[in-house]
Amino acid sequence: MSEVRVVILGASGYTGAELVRLLAGHPRVRIVALTADRKAGQPFGAVFPHLAGLDLPDLVTVDQVDWSAADFVFCGLPHGTTQEIIAGLPAHLKICDLSADFRLADPALYADIYGHPHRAVDLQAEAVYGLSELARAAVASARLVANPGCYPTASLLPLMPLLGRGLIDPADITIDAKSGVTGAGRAAKEGSLHAEVSEGFHAYAIASHRHGPEIDQLLSRAAGGVVTAGFTPHLVPMNRGILATTYVRLAEGVDADGLRGALAETYDGSPFVRVLPPGQAPHTRHVRGANLCLIGVFADRRPGRAILVSAIDNLVKGASGQAIQNMNLMLGLPETLGLEQPPLFP
Repeated sequence: MSEVRVVILGASGYTGAELVRLLAGHPRVRIVALTADRKAGQPFGAVFPHLAGLDLPDLVTVDQVDWSAADFVFCGLPHGTTQEIIAGLPAHLKICDLSADFRLADPALYADIYGHPHRAVDLQAEAVYGLSELARAAVASARLVANPGCYPTASLLPLMPLLGRGLIDPADITIDAKSGVTGAGRAAKEGSLHAEVSEGFHAYAIASHRHGPEIDQLLSRAAGGVVTAGFTPHLVPMNRGILATTYVRLAEGVDADGLRGALAETYDGSPFVRVLPPGQAPHTRHVRGANLCLIGVFADRRPGRAILVSAIDNLVKGASGQAIQNMNLMLGLPETLGLEQPPLFP
């Protein structure tokens, strides 16, 4: 396939804009349709003026899309609205869903967490969880990929290899994570207003965030048994970025250098995950705008424990960038296509 014809559903949100921005530099992609309900009929550049110079189709509704002229679909629709739409798409399309609708393998757990029955159970059975670096083969053979959430991406990349090698105690994991405001989406919400967010930060959804079960699901797979991690998210007055600080208990005979070595070995050759040298801590400002995850490993001052620090851009590696990485894998393209740009600093 010399040209990949792409449709973006829900293109008027932050992740939709990031998909367009990144795909504009992808040498094999042509965007053939962009959808948005309330903004249908408008030029994309009117909704996102920073992208007005691109040659893009106007926004349309989902029922106006010519699916015969498409090869690949990114779904950036709100949670709970994607399942029925994806179930109705033609079989020739490959799909990467950026919502939470296909991330949880157990439909009963999905219903419990999201408050309604799963509406495409058969499709859920074939969906692949697309944590790209740790699922390359499965993603490459998938028709439907569930793109991971932003908090899970930042948390799972350092933790899963360590659990899989038995280097940390699966019963003693605590994730303290902070996110920029774009993680809440573009829709107007009182809690996202400047006066509500600036000049302070706070924890939210304590012991009840929907990403908690998603994280547990993948940690349990890695450990080969049930894992329930402590997870507390915080909202920080910045636009982009996630910083996850994770506290772990070491297995007998393991030290922080052993964790760092295991992670470096796991991600050797992975262009988007960098394990930092001893003493270096990741900063969100060092991943802004790029499809990177930086990981630092530190010995805790308490014996037998370690601290993992990871940073991503929630809109790129935590959403649209990882989705494009998964698309590349699904189509047999080089993993880095369209994602080579370095971070923006300062």
